[in-house]
Amino acid sequence: MNDYREIEVKLYVPDLEAVRARLEAAGAQLAAPRIYERNVRYDDAAHEITSKGIVLRLRQDTRTRLTYKSDNKILDNGLFSRFEAEVEVSSFEVMDTILRELGYGTDFIYEKYRTTYKLDGAEVDLDEMPFGHFVEIEGEEASIMRALDRLALSDATRFEAGYAVLFDNVRRNLGLSFRDLTFDNFAGLDVSEAALR
Repeated sequence: MNDYREIEVKLYVPDLEAVRARLEAAGAQLAAPRIYERNVRYDDAAHEITSKGIVLRLRQDTRTRLTYKSDNKILDNGLFSRFEAEVEVSSFEVMDTILRELGYGTDFIYEKYRTTYKLDGAEVDLDEMPFGHFVEIEGEEASIMRALDRLALSDATRFEAGYAVLFDNVRRNLGLSFRDLTFDNFAGLDVSEAALR
């Protein structure tokens, strides 16, 4: 039975090409080539979902998925675990309409380009975000730790929060007024690692 727990680590890694080279040298399998993702997070009018640490997200890349996440727990070694249930849906537009009819509205939109590899039982995602480059490694704790070691990422900066929290930090630190984490909004902006904290 699936307990719907995900365990992952999020790393700030400005040089994704170096990580890609180490993945290929380690014999990692390319699971999904670079693809654009559009993500919409939803909340109710009182913003109770977000305030409880819950994520209700509709993601569109080569397919469309509705995701629910909650119960974020920080583990040892900078890893974190949370409940995640996800289902593929046939239409982004129809699922968006259903959510809106249920009383949910767009909390914010975020974009990224993601390339996915498989290495020693772990999923390694190379994420190009509007405010920087990151590596996410997901799997069992042991497979994550092996991947960190094999990819020489053990000392990379770790963030125990999702992209929405990092975006809030950047907005606060840089005095930004826009609400969406898009490439257009960040065009011409230089975001330092310090701004992510």
